[in-house]
Amino acid sequence: MLGFRADRLRADMNRLLALLFHQGVLDEQFLQLQQLQDESSPNFVSEVVNIYFQESERLLKNLRALLIERDLTDYKKMGNHLNQLMGSSSSIGANRVRNVCIAFRANSEQNNRAGCLRALEVLEHEYCYLKSKLHELFQIEQQRVLGAGVRYPMQQN
Repeated sequence: MLGFRADRLRADMNRLLALLFHQGVLDEQFLQLQQLQDESSPNFVSEVVNIYFQESERLLKNLRALLIERDLTDYKKMGNHLNQLMGSSSSIGANRVRNVCIAFRANSEQNNRAGCLRALEVLEHEYCYLKSKLHELFQIEQQRVLGAGVRYPMQQN
């Protein structure tokens, strides 16, 4: 019975991943990241992605703060934040987030505040979608692993 449940959970994971690839949310870099995970580091992907989320939250907050200051918008600093977010998104395979960063950066290079505001809205939407779907994926993976009788070491906060 446990084997059937584990198989169903693996199929659920594969369907979710296929959807995310089909939608362009993820690219092949995510698969390469998954290949680095093994028995010695069973939480590798989720740990890397959680670091990405923490750093991305900080960068999004900084971008929002820069755009709030109507007269003092620092487009150079905005571009630096976008480059960081673009690079870290590329490293985990967050394709759509990376693509929005590229468009956002083009607006910041033109000092286009209205374009930056629209791009920030799209970026926040894409980021939230990515975060919710990867969270869902990791929950399914955790259920699958627990169902198979494998226990991950406790994470410290």
